[in-house]
Amino acid sequence: MIKYIYPDGSHCYRALHTAHAVFRDDEGRLIARAEKADQSGMYEFEIRGFELLEAGKLYD
Repeated sequence: MIKYIYPDGSHCYRALHTAHAVFRDDEGRLIARAEKADQSGMYEFEIRGFELLEAGKLYD
């Protein structure tokens, strides 16, 4: 799993297989690209950071 942290400090989780890329855009913002839930394509969103979560480990 990947935990994406949004610029406002909130977060979301995505399955690793839906992640496509993390990169900096021309303005220097950190951008994540992931597959849409309905598998109809990709979308991009700004993030402050991300964490790769280890399987079997309990996070709180």
